[in-house]
Amino acid sequence: IVVAILDDGFQTDHPDLAANVWVNHEEIPGDGIDNDNNNYTDDYKGMNITTGDDAHPIRKHGTQVAGVIGARGNNGIGVTGVNWRVKLMLISGGNFESELIEAYDYALAMRKKYRETGGTSGAFVVATNLSGGLDFAKPEDHPLWCDMYNKLGQEGILSVTAAPNESISVDEEGDMPTRCTSSYMIAVTNVDLSDVLLENAGFAAVSIDIGATGHGTINIAHNNQYVEFTGTSAAAPHVTGTIALMYSTPCSTFLRNIDTNPAGVALMVKDIILSTGTDNASLEGVTLTGKRLQADAALLETITECGNEDR
Repeated sequence: IVVAILDDGFQTDHPDLAANVWVNHEEIPGDGIDNDNNNYTDDYKGMNITTGDDAHPIRKHGTQVAGVIGARGNNGIGVTGVNWRVKLMLISGGNFESELIEAYDYALAMRKKYRETGGTSGAFVVATNLSGGLDFAKPEDHPLWCDMYNKLGQEGILSVTAAPNESISVDEEGDMPTRCTSSYMIAVTNVDLSDVLLENAGFAAVSIDIGATGHGTINIAHNNQYVEFTGTSAAAPHVTGTIALMYSTPCSTFLRNIDTNPAGVALMVKDIILSTGTDNASLEGVTLTGKRLQADAALLETITECGNEDR
């Protein structure tokens, strides 16, 4: 189960992260050759879109996002992500829209390759996370960017995006990519430890789907640190991590259509996340659902059709 994280950079050898970093086993690191013929050279530990290899700059933000989704669990150190064990496909760069689209396309190509080879190559990417964007931008000015979410979704990949860290209505003021209308995207805003929408978190009755706890998260950081991680950037990966956790369900019935209808399974996962959220007064009328993520409820919903033998 693989999650693609698009961000500014990562500490790939962080002691609470390294064991969960996705590795492209068909690529020989550092030999300057595209060993797996995917048009990328030396993409062994993911990809730096800007430099064209897997030399990720060490950055705090990306490391923290990755930690929320999958800081290694039950290892006796630090913290635990939403997933104890998961594979994190790290994609750094994306300073321009063209690079961002290429980053998404990398994750998409690896999922396609997984399907086409029956799982012997590529990666079973189930979600992408982008805890960033362009404030006040309009989707009509970025059609190729928005269309990527439909392309990813058709292959079975949900994309999670973060609301701006400003108290603005995305519906009225604009924002990218949360204003994109793809059915395969989940836009997330931020609630604090009191379960209340942050004053500096974006909202929208149409474009922002759900809230999640962001403010007050204690997490990994670069240089082997553990610090507080705040903002919508912290809220979004809680949802992304929950998607991956749901795919790990012990119920085979839940994923019975994964080969024949991966897009339908992705939409089912999204619907469960949105429908099982906890009602939240501070999100009512300023998000689509008026709910806050409830990860345990979403996971439990994946096994409702299973008998006791599958639990």
